[in-house]
Amino acid sequence: MSKHHMPYAAAFRQQMVDLVHAGRTPEDLAKEFEPSAQTIYHWVAQADRDAGTRHDGLTTAEREELTRLRRKVKQLELEREILSKAAAWFARETGSLPDKGSNS
Repeated sequence: MSKHHMPYAAAFRQQMVDLVHAGRTPEDLAKEFEPSAQTIYHWVAQADRDAGTRHDGLTTAEREELTRLRRKVKQLELEREILSKAAAWFARETGSLPDKGSNS
């Protein structure tokens, strides 16, 4: 079972990426430093996406926006559900149910 690490500092990740771009292999860096070679490969791939040299995934900015939008959608769905329940409650309390044909 792998142990969970705190995220590495952005400056450290950038140094690893720079060393790979300078010719060092992720395997050599993994022996010298703590992160695995696979982790370093992922950092290099993400840095390349962010720089526009790879197009096989989302950039960091796109990933952050997607996360933000998913949170927003979840919040809006929750608010809509609450409002729907509140409208049904008020309709029952006042005795005025909306027509079945309405979409409100």
